[in-house]
Amino acid sequence: MASLKHIRQRIVGISNTRQITRAMKMVAAANMRRAQENMEKARPYSWKLRELIGSLAAHTDRDRHPLLSKREAERVGVVCVTSDRGLAGGFNAVICRRTQALMKELSGLEVELITLGKKGQDFFNKREVPIYRYFPGVFQELNFNQAISVGTAIAEQYVTGNYDRFYIVYNEFKNAMQQNIVCEQLLPIEPEEEVTTWSPVEYIYEPDAAGVLQELLPRFVNIEIWQVLLESFASEQAARMAAMENATKNADDIVKSLKLQFNKARQAAITKELSEIVAGAEGLK
Repeated sequence: MASLKHIRQRIVGISNTRQITRAMKMVAAANMRRAQENMEKARPYSWKLRELIGSLAAHTDRDRHPLLSKREAERVGVVCVTSDRGLAGGFNAVICRRTQALMKELSGLEVELITLGKKGQDFFNKREVPIYRYFPGVFQELNFNQAISVGTAIAEQYVTGNYDRFYIVYNEFKNAMQQNIVCEQLLPIEPEEEVTTWSPVEYIYEPDAAGVLQELLPRFVNIEIWQVLLESFASEQAARMAAMENATKNADDIVKSLKLQFNKARQAAITKELSEIVAGAEGLK
């Protein structure tokens, strides 16, 4: 049986760890609430812009716009969105495994990997998977300029013909306890079909529908990347909050078990000491 001193040291150490995990849970909860607010504010704008592009694309020739035009896929880019920090349960592992599965599905094509987030880079570097481009520190200072930087770089690669298709893999935030893995085509843009509902108003675009669409498409890519970053960041905070809550509960259970073990060891030591005293007293008679 472990000594009383050793058990006491373990109780102190795990109690200190429990305080840390509890504090990290509270920080993650506060970050998640802010991230969720930002994400929910951006969602309607993203949805409305997608709807508008669908309406414009229905009245124009999509082959005139490089970001809409389709071509036979030979070289494909896969964008993997993970976090910069760990301690978030299986948040990063599931995304990386889904990215691996997608790359296997596209094995007949030339596939190159682009990572956002340090954990994704570390995961694929350990497995010696070549990374074409890495965007460092995106989540350390999350703002729209980061999305513009990533979106512009990806759009340029598609427009110049270096890539024929782009896919993106990320975690979509549902609620504090659930995040969904999303794997979707980023480029070429697939406009939503225009909903054929009767409307007394026919929109007039200036200078024309094609001109407006030409201006909106690059911005749409940036908005899509921004929405992905917000969804991923909110999901990361939710996953970290859940992981820290589980760690705190596990620490509670371990401390309870150690205290029980400590009490048993202390009682055994007291019983042994009393037995020795009684035996010594009997010997003096």
